[in-house]
Amino acid sequence: MINIGQSIREELARQERTVSWLAKKLNCTRAVVYRIMAKNSIDTAMLARISVVLGRNFFSELSAEIGRRLDGKER
Repeated sequence: MINIGQSIREELARQERTVSWLAKKLNCTRAVVYRIMAKNSIDTAMLARISVVLGRNFFSELSAEIGRRLDGKER
């Protein structure tokens, strides 16, 4: 399964954005962002907010992963 924290970290780096920038956009602390990036999974409401801020639909990636598993391509 996709490690969503790692995906967020990679997208942040790809955009050359800082943890401080993301924390400000999410109206939270840097510590919260670091905790999010350390997790395999996060709250869907927070993932929606992060998706909007970063302009990347993490839900579609998770959905594609589930689809592959349901199709038996990955177990």
